Amino acid sequence: MDQAVTLMAMAEKGALMEDAVSTRVIAVSSGKGGVGKTNSVVNLAVAFSRLGKRVLLLDADMGLGNLDVLLGLAPKYNMGHLLRGEKTMDEVIVRGPAGIMILPASSGVQELTNLSPEERLSLSCHLESLQHEIDIMIIDTGAGISSNVLFFNMAAQEIVVVVTPEPTSITDAYALMKVLLRKHGERRFKLLVNTVKSEKEAIEVYKKISLAAERFLNISVDYLGFVLHDENVPRSVVQQKAVMELYPESKASLCYKEIAGAICETPAKPSIKGGLQFFWRQMLSRNI
Repeated sequence: MDQAVTLMAMAEKGALMEDAVSTRVIAVSSGKGGVGKTNSVVNLAVAFSRLGKRVLLLDADMGLGNLDVLLGLAPKYNMGHLLRGEKTMDEVIVRGPAGIMILPASSGVQELTNLSPEERLSLSCHLESLQHEIDIMIIDTGAGISSNVLFFNMAAQEIVVVVTPEPTSITDAYALMKVLLRKHGERRFKLLVNTVKSEKEAIEVYKKISLAAERFLNISVDYLGFVLHDENVPRSVVQQKAVMELYPESKASLCYKEIAGAICETPAKPSIKGGLQFFWRQMLSRNI
């Protein structure tokens, strides 16, 4: 714990801020399950990689993590082995399509919000050690508004909310943003509208959420982009592959490419939150 105090003191003094934005940390969430959140995470990661970015996926859906399943991977080790000190980060991380790195979750590990200070410090330091090896870390959170979901959203630099045109998805996405605002003062969100028939439909969904958020919550929601309904997506899921990998020129793949490009062209605002350094400092200090 002395090490934790020392690291946090250094951060407060700004000794670590030079590297704070070297790694972009993005949390991807959804108000409800079944909206294609994890699938979007995987395909955005592949799109980022093909743009020359070094990407790490953190499966933060403790107990229900399925990034490895979605990609047909069978990791020998997981985050539990890392936290218990049984394996190193290099041994736990697995490689996915386009060279993306994946830190698998563990069904036997309690939620990170309930880890001891020593366990938080362990994971934080492991992640910090990768700082100069990755450009973007994407956190695949669980669905809903559990403490675990809120924790990772608040620790991340940017929050992307995935929503579909379904009324329940729209309602739950709004609820997620409302809770993050009311409990933790979060006011910045980006919206990705998934499985739409057209860009027009995506804009309509965005307007519904944006107008409600502005009127009742007094927050602004940025429009990140949309992913068209594409029969190749369920086909790729059945084959446990990313649609970007199997059908790179499909409608959905082209949408993911456009979204990834837009994110890369818009630098993160370091004045709002930092990068990976901010993330692990939050892990040490927050108790959501």
